[in-house]
Amino acid sequence: MSEDPKVSNQPAWGGVTFLVFVLVGLIYAGFELNDWLEDEQQVPVQQIVLSGDRQFIDDAVVKNLIRDKHPGSFFELDVERVHHDLEALPWVYRASVRKRWPNSLNIYLVEQTATAVWNSDLLLNQFGESFAAVAPGLALPELFGPGGSEQTALQGYMAMQSLLDRAKLRISELTLSERFAWNIRLDTGVRLNLGRIEFVDRLQRFVDLYPLLIKEQKQLDYVDLRYDTGLAVGWKTEQVLEQES
Repeated sequence: MSEDPKVSNQPAWGGVTFLVFVLVGLIYAGFELNDWLEDEQQVPVQQIVLSGDRQFIDDAVVKNLIRDKHPGSFFELDVERVHHDLEALPWVYRASVRKRWPNSLNIYLVEQTATAVWNSDLLLNQFGESFAAVAPGLALPELFGPGGSEQTALQGYMAMQSLLDRAKLRISELTLSERFAWNIRLDTGVRLNLGRIEFVDRLQRFVDLYPLLIKEQKQLDYVDLRYDTGLAVGWKTEQVLEQES
């Protein structure tokens, strides 16, 4: 007795139909899942956690930046872009950004350390890198110099300040000329002309002689140290002292 081909093909066609339905269902579910993941209302970044020592970084500015420039869902948020945008903020030196399941963003911030004011409108960090920011309440030395000399000026300042610490004097202003000659003004108002070469040795000469200079009955105005030995001293006149008073 021969087998009916229509009957024998029914299970095979049924399996194919079932497989097609499964594939269609999976594809549809994939699209739905993708739309759900991309919908910020479904999986928003609900919590932004900031850590790291911060004095001048405004937490509200950081959080608003992320929410305004990266409003998408937790899953589509680009960590590298957030990292780039954070390090573009004035007081942020380094930033680390991590996603934390299910809806948090952990951010560790390293703040810039301002060591000096550069050419009246920028700040220098401890590495001699300039950045544009305002430092309210900080008493910083003023450094001046040609473009590209930031690190040279800061290194010179640090070397000279370490010598002046022994005499309990502070540099309030340092100028590095186009010809790389050094001039400084102390917190006492005394101006020192150190020239281009051996400026540290010349400053050491001033530190050694400073106790003798302040014993004079006159008040120091400037000291010119551009000599192989010795120095030239200028004293404030009575007229200048009266104007300062």
